[in-house]
Amino acid sequence: MYDIAVIGAGPAGCTAAKRLSERGAHVLLLEKMKIPRYKSCSGVLIKKSMNLVREYFGKDVPESVMCTPTDNRGMIFTTDKGEEYRFEQEGLNVWRSSFDAWLAEQAAEVGAKLRDENAVLSCVEDENCVRLTVHGKDTYTEESRYVIDCEGVCGVVKRKLTGEIKNYITTYQTFNLGNIELDPHYFYAYLQPELSGYDAWFNVKDDMLLLGVSAKKADDIQGYYKKFTEFMKQNHGLRITEELKDDKWLMPQIVPGCPVNFGVGRILFAGECAGFLNPMGEGISAGMESGCAAADAVFNNFGNTEKIYDEYKSQTKLLREYMLRQWSFVGNLSGTFAEHTCRKNVQL
Repeated sequence: MYDIAVIGAGPAGCTAAKRLSERGAHVLLLEKMKIPRYKSCSGVLIKKSMNLVREYFGKDVPESVMCTPTDNRGMIFTTDKGEEYRFEQEGLNVWRSSFDAWLAEQAAEVGAKLRDENAVLSCVEDENCVRLTVHGKDTYTEESRYVIDCEGVCGVVKRKLTGEIKNYITTYQTFNLGNIELDPHYFYAYLQPELSGYDAWFNVKDDMLLLGVSAKKADDIQGYYKKFTEFMKQNHGLRITEELKDDKWLMPQIVPGCPVNFGVGRILFAGECAGFLNPMGEGISAGMESGCAAADAVFNNFGNTEKIYDEYKSQTKLLREYMLRQWSFVGNLSGTFAEHTCRKNVQL
């Protein structure tokens, strides 16, 4: 019988597992993919994420997880009117596979029992515990007093528990060799509706040029990608000599008010699974903060589910407000996100 089972070894799950384990809880950390796990992501740690790593993990992000250029100097937005907005800020350029693996290692070092390639198929709550059905080399059952579900947007546990049907954004990006007339130390976001159905982006990792687009309809992806690459060629001198690989991913479509689902009974949700996501897919800082808040709420109120949720909601209030401000900011830059500027939709 574990005190807490954490599902998902991303920033939210690893933060929760480490936080609980170092306080003496008996923690099981389950990850369905083999670690290091791949995730399609910008891999940019904003200053807030860097500070949270120091606060929660007691050390700086190691150079071993970084890629070149190692320092990110901020984001440059191009609005739907073609105007440029520069947001200068200290940051780091990392590979998510290596970064997430390092976080999982930190959780395991303080006592969390880490199992990768073990997918949770379902969680069923009994009177005093939760039974988890897990598939690894075979299918087996574990029991835990509480569960913190950090599976992300595609998690099966939350969907089975709530029946919730989300609207997803499909992302598509390519890794290329070539040249471009842009400073590689910045992450570039393009909000013109003719280039994507949501947003388009460019950044550099280990001399590879990453070009991405996203859309509400997956069938629109290739059309948008062609328009975006043509735009980059005409406006920034993009020249691709070789396309190395491509990938697709899903992220949740955030609706006005940024509603959050904190959980069901003894099963709490954190990170993207709960609905914590900042614009341009920045989910690392939100994942770490919500994972920590969920962990503290469970540990501080063990045995009193009502108080757990009261504390969890209270401890994430500032995070919710931060999300709302970020989405409102992007809403002022592009009509695609204009609905987020309507403050009457705020649900705190």
